[in-house]
Amino acid sequence: MIRPVAVASAIVLASAVFSANAQMITFGSARVRALPLDFVSALTGSGAVGRWEVVDDGSADGGKALAQLDVDKTDYRFPLAIYDTIYPADVEIETRFKAVSGSVDRAGGIAFRLKDQQNYYVVRANALEDNVRLYRVRSGRREELAGANVKVPSNEWQTLAVRALGDRLSVSFNGKVLFEARDGTFSTGGKVALWTKADSVTRFDRVGITPLPSPALEGVKP
Repeated sequence: MIRPVAVASAIVLASAVFSANAQMITFGSARVRALPLDFVSALTGSGAVGRWEVVDDGSADGGKALAQLDVDKTDYRFPLAIYDTIYPADVEIETRFKAVSGSVDRAGGIAFRLKDQQNYYVVRANALEDNVRLYRVRSGRREELAGANVKVPSNEWQTLAVRALGDRLSVSFNGKVLFEARDGTFSTGGKVALWTKADSVTRFDRVGITPLPSPALEGVKP
């Protein structure tokens, strides 16, 4: 899980909290009805580009969340809100999300080791299917690596996390490790993004990012 952090530092339209290694992005000080300037909207697949906006939400940390609001029902449509910073390959990422609505899909996820909108890993939880899945997106094509069936309630805050260490990718949901997969397709650092699918209206109120020691330093053999 993401380690607690204590020192706050404001950045443009989003807030970040730092320790020696960890960063926590929140939206309490962000301007509503706008995408924070440190994020970029992008799309994998087809259909409308996502409409990402900060919204008021009394149940969110800081009273605000970043939401994907466009309800285009195109099935192979994956809106991304990319945080415009490159992180090392070995990293732990955690987000708190709420799946609000969607009839084709009702999902929220984390894209990581993102090279561009066509190439990345993504872990997502789906409230219509009640499962968590890990995918590799290569040249815009989504390929499942692993998954688990678990209850994902709608309109409730859930915590989704991934730990990427070398080719080992470990996924947790609400503090419980669900599964691990191994894949070496994307082995170098990249950006982190929030992710949805099809007509999912999903809110995210924080993103925690912690760079990790390399596997060699931890004594982990690839």
